[in-house]
Amino acid sequence: MPRSRLSGRRRGGVGLKEADDPMLAVINLIDIFLVFIVAVLISLLSAMGLGDLLDGQSTVTVVTESPGGEMTIISKTPNSLEATRITRTEAEGRGVRLGVAYRLEDGSMVYLPDGE
Repeated sequence: MPRSRLSGRRRGGVGLKEADDPMLAVINLIDIFLVFIVAVLISLLSAMGLGDLLDGQSTVTVVTESPGGEMTIISKTPNSLEATRITRTEAEGRGVRLGVAYRLEDGSMVYLPDGE
């Protein structure tokens, strides 16, 4: 039989052209890697104690500080996600004292609001 007639036949529900296509294997690998990446991200969030970031009803605030002294505050509420960068430059304007922040010996920070 000529080759053109064989290529139109089906074996086990898959055409011969589809079974011989190497790109199908690459596409399957991409799918596997995407699932692997999502699993790694979820496990990293759990290992760092940030599993609440995945919960839609939780409120989470994360504060990070770069070696240059720039701080980033990430606040997640059920309705929004905000990131604020704080630099060492001085702010101008009027304000009201809200409380006091202390850095403990272990490096963690504690905020105590002023009593009302």
